[in-house]
Amino acid sequence: MPAPGEPLWTEEDRAWAVALLTVEAEACPDCGEPWRETSRPDGEFAYVAELRRCHACATGAKAVAHHQQGHGDTSGMHVLITKRE
Repeated sequence: MPAPGEPLWTEEDRAWAVALLTVEAEACPDCGEPWRETSRPDGEFAYVAELRRCHACATGAKAVAHHQQGHGDTSGMHVLITKRE
């Protein structure tokens, strides 16, 4: 914690934050890979995709689908997932 009168963010903190924002802005929002590489025409077959199921997300999606089937409104709904003990 900064002492009274000390800045909350140092120059180094700000530099790291700006660097992260730059990396995130230059990345595809879905896969996270850099746009400058993934959008090139010669990159069409340069990637391999692996499908994985997140069982936590699948459980949440099933709960939402069940709610919708009962004509429940999902506006603003968020899914809280907790692991069973």
